Amino acid sequence: MDKPSNRTESNRFPILASCLLCLMVLAGGYHPAFAGNDDDLALLDRSAKAFSAVVKKAGPAVVYVGVEKETSARGMGQFPDLFNDPFFERFFGPQFRHPRDNPKQEKRTFKQQAAGSGFIIASDGYILTNNHVVENTSKITVRLADKREFQAKVVGADPQSDVAVIKIEAKDLPVLALGNSDNLEVGEWVIAIGSPFELSQTVTVGVVSAKGRNRMGITDYENFIQTDAAINPGNSGGPLLNIRGEAVGMNTAIFSRSGGYMGIGFAIPINMAKSIEQQLRKGGKVTRGWLGVMIQDVNEDLGKSFGGKAGGALVTEVSDDSPAKKSGLIQGDIIVAINGEAVADVADLRNKIAMTPPSTDLKLRVLRDGSEKEVVVTVGEQPADMASIGKKMTGTTLSEFGLSLQDLTKEVAEQFSYAKDQGVLIADVEADSAAAELGLQSGMLIEEVNRTRVHNLKELQQVLKKSGSGRQILLRVRSGERSQYVVLQAK
Repeated sequence: MDKPSNRTESNRFPILASCLLCLMVLAGGYHPAFAGNDDDLALLDRSAKAFSAVVKKAGPAVVYVGVEKETSARGMGQFPDLFNDPFFERFFGPQFRHPRDNPKQEKRTFKQQAAGSGFIIASDGYILTNNHVVENTSKITVRLADKREFQAKVVGADPQSDVAVIKIEAKDLPVLALGNSDNLEVGEWVIAIGSPFELSQTVTVGVVSAKGRNRMGITDYENFIQTDAAINPGNSGGPLLNIRGEAVGMNTAIFSRSGGYMGIGFAIPINMAKSIEQQLRKGGKVTRGWLGVMIQDVNEDLGKSFGGKAGGALVTEVSDDSPAKKSGLIQGDIIVAINGEAVADVADLRNKIAMTPPSTDLKLRVLRDGSEKEVVVTVGEQPADMASIGKKMTGTTLSEFGLSLQDLTKEVAEQFSYAKDQGVLIADVEADSAAAELGLQSGMLIEEVNRTRVHNLKELQQVLKKSGSGRQILLRVRSGERSQYVVLQAK
């Protein structure tokens, strides 16, 4: 990792000092008029000019992205939902019948307009923005900082990361420099520029609140930078800048109970966005790496039971004919590092593998039977239909109740003090699921399903197939020496 230059460090401390000074002035605890020294005011002035210089440098490359989407519905005039109410048919006749009951009713097309932001990454018109800004649009209009407008086309988009590349036909455009998000540290100053509520070239300032945020439910692959720089609807796709005026992130989402700014915003790290952008420009799609394993997080108790500690990713199942299977990975392995770099959890492993080009050899450090072992795996290409792969690997439909299950291999059975083929192990329980509400936990063993003894996933699946709808399932679950019956009911 490159270290910041001395110039960067020297600029950082005056800015911090000036902001502390501002807080003192606002609080009434400092009175520069009586200080007899103009140095502090000069420091404030230099700090303000430093922020202004960053904005002047980066602003011309930040654009407004206006989009138009077409939707269709059967209805009346500008208020289709209102006139489709059965109330109108009752009082004014069948011509006001609801469209689902009157398919011959005229189908109307309506145009919806929305807006976001973007930033120019190549002088010949390539622009980086969010997929959700330009997805399913019929028209994209880009307005530059100098008010010129262009029609844009989508070069490529990746819904799994929410990154998209669009292009306008223009030359000699201002370009925003891309930084290195790996060098970004929590507490550093950052600047967001975009078009919140269609107000172009809006600038907000804050700090990096956290890094590596995941499991937010925003995209499939999450490694967000969290910031308290004000981000609002319309900022999506705009840049998050460091104090050198480089884009270190792309503003993507906010956490809000009101729909507006609440001090928590999320940005895609620019290193992730760059990797995806390069693939989109080259081939119009993104190819991701794949191991072919089911994995779960390792908490302290689970880590101890496997002879380790919390952290890493536990392999709960290995897909047949997968890179993991060919490399010798087995159920019960805990992947703790890749090429010497520690693996924090499931999300960290997924991101690292997904961003690795297929056919790349990786050295995995795994914990097996309490001892560390090195496994070399050649990363494969992620299948197009990952959902079907997951179903083949789990072999069960209990996922709708929040359960992730696995067979009891000899190694896993020994770890939990069970006998091989004694039942089906609960590998993970989804929070706020039907299973979680019943108190089911990872490490418990399912021995019966609907009063039928099961020894493995195959038998469990056969019982479920004979059970009809499966909206209600009776399980006998063992935890250590104690077993109990519970009834799973679909929500």
